[in-house]
Amino acid sequence: MNRRHCAAAAITLACALAVLTAPVQAFAAPPPPSPSASKPASRSEAAKPKKTLEEVRKEIDALYRKAGAATDAYNLAEEKAEKQSGEIVKLARAIVAGQAKIAELKSQAGAQAREQYRSGGLPPGTQLMLSDDPQLFLDGVTRVTEGQRAAQGVLGELTRTQQDLETYTQDAGTNWEKLEASRLKQAEAKRKINAQIAAAKKLESQLKKEERARLLKLEQEAEYKQQTAWLSSGALKDINREASASGKKAVAFATAQIGKPYVWGAEGPGSYDCSGLTSQAWAAAGRPIPRTSQEQWRRLPRIAVKDMRPGDLIIYHGDASHVGMYIGDGAIVHAPRPGRNVTLAGAGSMQILGVVRPDK
Repeated sequence: MNRRHCAAAAITLACALAVLTAPVQAFAAPPPPSPSASKPASRSEAAKPKKTLEEVRKEIDALYRKAGAATDAYNLAEEKAEKQSGEIVKLARAIVAGQAKIAELKSQAGAQAREQYRSGGLPPGTQLMLSDDPQLFLDGVTRVTEGQRAAQGVLGELTRTQQDLETYTQDAGTNWEKLEASRLKQAEAKRKINAQIAAAKKLESQLKKEERARLLKLEQEAEYKQQTAWLSSGALKDINREASASGKKAVAFATAQIGKPYVWGAEGPGSYDCSGLTSQAWAAAGRPIPRTSQEQWRRLPRIAVKDMRPGDLIIYHGDASHVGMYIGDGAIVHAPRPGRNVTLAGAGSMQILGVVRPDK
């Protein structure tokens, strides 16, 4: 491919970013079908035994867990897309600068060529070397040497700049492909999130008002049971450390968000998902951390549960799909799931995978 065409193509890629980097909006879950539009239940459906509320609770919990894992995938793809978009912009700027440099170097080379043509094919220094005057001869030697170095320097820099331009163009193409891959992952994750949330909401919508109230109570009872078992194990016995200065700031930020709704992919200020809350809390404390719970688990220093202190992050479930911030006294602040608000909960009310410390 012609290098000039490559450069122009890469700039075109960068110009397209305005469209590609537009924020992706979450679609609301579709409303349940009206009774009039519903098909009559088949005999096989009518024969199915009605699920208990506890079974419904577990099914809804599983759906929201899956939505949480997909949200993590969405957030990671979004983070990568933003990084790749930024890289393409930098490369496009480097390409523009490289083109300007090449134009300047070509101008210099052209000036040297024109000067040689005007002097009959011999540079001024060479003409002076042919003089009978010894001093002029010595001056000519110096000028010839300097002229040769200058010409070699221009040609060498021109070659290097052209090579750099080609590399920038290739890198821009590679980042463009990565950007497209990240966008596809975002779209797939979004599809899964909406499907899981829609299924969970459909289950809840089929419950009567009193059943929904009982469902909430069952959720609280399940959390209390797990928290009680965790405390009974003696896990909290040695956890009495004070928060660091940064940890105190992170806790203050996180607890100030209590009552704000959970929205998947949200990073505040009006709503949060679980890792959006913890990442923004630590950013407010002056310690930027990875955006997703899975990346927080993978990249932040891990510590033992018994060594926890306020501000540390507790990662939950085997797939690291949820995170909460420990605030002391066996409690966390977290954004639970769609339909719930940022709240306090028992640190042991969910399956603990491990603990990480952002400011270790």
